[in-house]
Amino acid sequence: MENNVNGNFETAIRPTLSVSNGIAAVEFYKKAFNAAELMRVSTPDGAIVAELSIEGARFFVADGAADNEHTPVGGAIPIRMGLIVANPDAVAASAKAAGAIEVYPVADQHYGYRLGHYIDPFGHHWEICRPLHSH
Repeated sequence: MENNVNGNFETAIRPTLSVSNGIAAVEFYKKAFNAAELMRVSTPDGAIVAELSIEGARFFVADGAADNEHTPVGGAIPIRMGLIVANPDAVAASAKAAGAIEVYPVADQHYGYRLGHYIDPFGHHWEICRPLHSH
């Protein structure tokens, strides 16, 4: 729950990306998406949970459990991150420069978005986009 300006709470969804190297993942998201680190908690063995923000869009990054409890079933990708930004071409170029793999480049799509698909070094899929017209 988020505290808004009226002092009331609003429901929010904050995805958590499970990764094999939280420290490296945080640094990647900072470089690729100009993410700001809002919070980090470390365990004695070096595992971390961090909250990041990309232009106000917040999410968590956490080292996955050793028993693979957060590994996608059957290797499937259960979620794609949709990163809606003013300039998807520039953000995609930054992600590629930081090491993301391009599945397909940013282009105007028939369903009304300028969108490209990228995979970060930790296996998470990102659709970097903006609507072609205001909704």
